[in-house]
Amino acid sequence: MIRGSLSPVKVVYKITYPNGKVYVGQDVTNSMSYFGSPDHGRMAADFTLEQRRDFTIRREVLWESETATNAELNAVELRFIREFRSNDPAYGYNRWPRYQPTETAGKAAAKPAFAI
Repeated sequence: MIRGSLSPVKVVYKITYPNGKVYVGQDVTNSMSYFGSPDHGRMAADFTLEQRRDFTIRREVLWESETATNAELNAVELRFIREFRSNDPAYGYNRWPRYQPTETAGKAAAKPAFAI
């Protein structure tokens, strides 16, 4: 269960933007106001000035732990980045790990479903 700010909970979350692209991040305090560090250049290229004036994003907690080490948190975040291909500019805004087109060579090219 996610508790308030009284109990620090490490989380991995997914932000979904209106165009369907995602950003996967982590937060060691589960702050409601933290939305990570997506690639702002890619985002700017994806939205018109009009679209920037009014939009809604969705933040979903994918995983949480009160006891995980930072190494475990990093591993879970990386697993979700790869699962959602959020480092692939076609699907998301993660800058790390740097996307290598060979990561998906031989795999189905279909856009992944963004449901857990």
